[in-house]
Amino acid sequence: MNANLHIPQGDDTILVEMTVKEAMALSGEKFHSDHKVETEAIKKVKKSLENRLISGVSQ
Repeated sequence: MNANLHIPQGDDTILVEMTVKEAMALSGEKFHSDHKVETEAIKKVKKSLENRLISGVSQ
């Protein structure tokens, strides 16, 4: 990530509810029998981040 990039609210926290498999997939574990695990986990993180950023703008 660019060191000069300023992200407003960048130190705020978000909560993402996911399965243990999804968390493992995001940490690098490969699930060859179910490729959707990582994709679904990424979608959950992105959705939570978008929701946080949108709610942060409206405050």
